[in-house]
This record gives sequence, C-alpha cells and structure tokens, in this order.
Amino acid sequence: MVNLAVDFGNTRVKYGVFQDSKLIETWSGDVAAAKAQISKLQQTYVIDQVMICSTGNSKDFVTFAEKAGLSIEVLSSKTKLPFSNAYETPETLGVDRMALVAGAQKMYPGKHVLVIDAGTCVTYDFKDTADVYQGGAISPGLGMRFRAMHEFTAGLPLVDYPEMPENVIGKNTKSAMRSGAIHGILAEIEGVISWYKSNYEPLTIILTGGDGQFLSSRLKNGIFANSNFLLEGLNYIIEFNRD
Repeated sequence: MVNLAVDFGNTRVKYGVFQDSKLIETWSGDVAAAKAQISKLQQTYVIDQVMICSTGNSKDFVTFAEKAGLSIEVLSSKTKLPFSNAYETPETLGVDRMALVAGAQKMYPGKHVLVIDAGTCVTYDFKDTADVYQGGAISPGLGMRFRAMHEFTAGLPLVDYPEMPENVIGKNTKSAMRSGAIHGILAEIEGVISWYKSNYEPLTIILTGGDGQFLSSRLKNGIFANSNFLLEGLNYIIEFNRD
C-alpha cells in the first residue's frame, strides 16, 4: 500500500510518501509547485490513499487531486482517530494537533508523551499512559513574536533570526530583540517541560515544526527532534481508518 500524507499550510505544502507504513520520500515547497509534484508522484507510484492536514485554504488543491483520480480525505473533527480524546471542544481542536497526537500514539503507545510543535504558533500536546489526549497549550511562535514587536510598536524593526544570539544581553536594538524572542521562547519551552516532568514521569518529549531544528540544539538533552512527526501521524490515521 502507498499512502500520501499532506501537510497543507497557508503558504507551504509538505508531503510524505509511505509504502507499507515506511516513509520513503518527502517534499516541501510552495502551494503552486505542489500540484506539479503530485503529478510527478503519480508517474512513480500507484497511490492508494491521500490524507490532507489543512491549516490553509486547500479547497483548490483537493479539487485538483480528486480530478487527478486520487482517493483523498481531509482530516477533520469527524475523522476517526486512533486515541481517546478528552479535549472539551474536540470540534475546535486543530487538525495539525490531531495528527501530532496520532504520531505520539503510534510511536509511543502506553507512555506519557508531550509533543511540542514549534511553527507559526508553538503548540504543546499531551497524551497520557492510558493513551488519552488530555489537551495542552498554544503560544506565539518565533516568527510571530518578531512580527508582533515590529507591527505593534512605532520604532522596532522587523528582525530575522538566522542564528542564536551570542549573549543574553543585547548590545543594540536588533540583538536585544533576538535575545528577548529566542531566549524567551527557550525559557518558555523549558518551563513547560519542567512542569510536565514534575507531574508525569517518565515523560517522552518530541520537538517538531519549522523552528524545531533551530531550537533543538539549544534545549537540554532528552528531547527527540523529528521534523516528519506530523506526516507520521497522518499516515497512522490513514492506516487506522483502513483497518
């Protein structure tokens, strides 16, 4: 069986090709290029099932995939999930968070797992040893913090963050902003992890998302960085519903 798991965002698309449950190919790029990539895939693989985790407007992409003859499902609150859900408003739970918890369920059944997704927002999602999703937290991501400082003030510039600040003490406006945003988000993540560890030991911690690799080397040991964790979860949902 060949499955295609698609993470469809506001500006970028990432997909993973799974053959017999194994991730054999990944691709990421802008929305316009994604259609051409899907056409190329069909020349290489006979794709049995496609599932999309969409946080952007994927309607046009879904229509394209259906016209290309693909069997496609868009992940939603109505999708059957491979874990119990104790979230009070499951209909408002982000589909990306559903997929991440599914990944935790697949790889770490019967364990306490905290999944941290460092993307546009930083999301924290917790599954307990009874394989029940309990909820988590949402906070602004790195890019959002830099944009907020620029857009909600009159004098602060828009700053990028290609590297870690050398010093906590910023010596100019840009380095002070980098220090505040980056050291601040690291302290937040460490603080959240500390709380979960004090309440749920032993704890498995997964770090993923667009800024996951950038942050992982700055965090303490004991964290597993996996940039494809959401895709793994999506594929597991496909297999769970097929079974």
